[in-house]
Amino acid sequence: MKAFVMREVGETAIIEKDRPEAGPMDAIIRPTEGLICTSDCHTVHGAIGEREDLTLGHEVVGVVEEVGEAVEEFEPGDRVAVGAITPDWNSAAAQRGHPSQSNEALGGWKFANVKDGTFAEYVHINDADGNLAHIPDGVTDHEAAYTADMLSTGFAGAENADIPMGGTVAVFAQGPVGLMATKGAELLGAGEIIAVETVPERQELARHYGATHVVDFAEVDPAEAIMEYTDDEGVDAAIEALGADETLQDCIRVVKPGGTVSNVGYHGDGEFRHIPRAEWGVGMSEIDIVNDLCPGGRVRISRLLKLLDEGRVDPTKMTTHEFEFDEIQEAFEMMETKDDGMIKPLIHF
Repeated sequence: MKAFVMREVGETAIIEKDRPEAGPMDAIIRPTEGLICTSDCHTVHGAIGEREDLTLGHEVVGVVEEVGEAVEEFEPGDRVAVGAITPDWNSAAAQRGHPSQSNEALGGWKFANVKDGTFAEYVHINDADGNLAHIPDGVTDHEAAYTADMLSTGFAGAENADIPMGGTVAVFAQGPVGLMATKGAELLGAGEIIAVETVPERQELARHYGATHVVDFAEVDPAEAIMEYTDDEGVDAAIEALGADETLQDCIRVVKPGGTVSNVGYHGDGEFRHIPRAEWGVGMSEIDIVNDLCPGGRVRISRLLKLLDEGRVDPTKMTTHEFEFDEIQEAFEMMETKDDGMIKPLIHF
């Protein structure tokens, strides 16, 4: 089969690989639609270390091709979505309530990390009953592909922020994860949603997904602007959706004492992140700083698919470009640079 791989740090290519085989609890799916994530770019540039001919990608939907003899919920021909995070659901971490960590930090992150990812003609799914979800007839493959990561991660950012009904939240960065955090905040009943973004097209999408106010960080200091907007009270919650030291510090600067900073940004470089001491109340402001890896699993993905089926959210508005699989190298290079205003590229298999 063909696969789009990281040959080594800084180099990608389409190569031939052996088709994967399913173990007793596993499945093999044939992808129909996939999405490229900025984290794939981080991986190629060495964020998780050296890899050799590792298949990239972690956002995919498709059709079941084969299942192991112990799989009960799925059969060949089923349309399915799979989370970007595919935990071992019998792991000790899962039994403690943290399945995405499996038995080590980030252990549930297998695709394009510790095993081949999803940019291939066939994809191996571990623990298929736990990690696949049936796609409802009323949901397109294009829509369903967003449940793998962007909806799950962005919504987790809002869920973990503990936003009070009618409360105020600031969402730093309006890339795909930030946009879905904004939409998640709206669905959870936030009264005011302040989006921090400078790209006009992303500002427009932020308003579409529920932002009531937009702060352009290229024109003003975002923390100062948010404090001024809230009459120096600050926000009930702040969501970091970029993965940068500066934005994490700004989240702490704008959150009220007793509020929550929810991090879903991928911090792919640097050794440390810093906390502004005074705004942190010299360590005693009762600000919770929480973080999450994209939640996976059949129940989670099925719930997100239900929101799509009921028309509660349309993530496809984030799709700015479409490519065939044999054009994936061009799509990947554009995703690195965000050329031509790219937000999210859809890959047709």
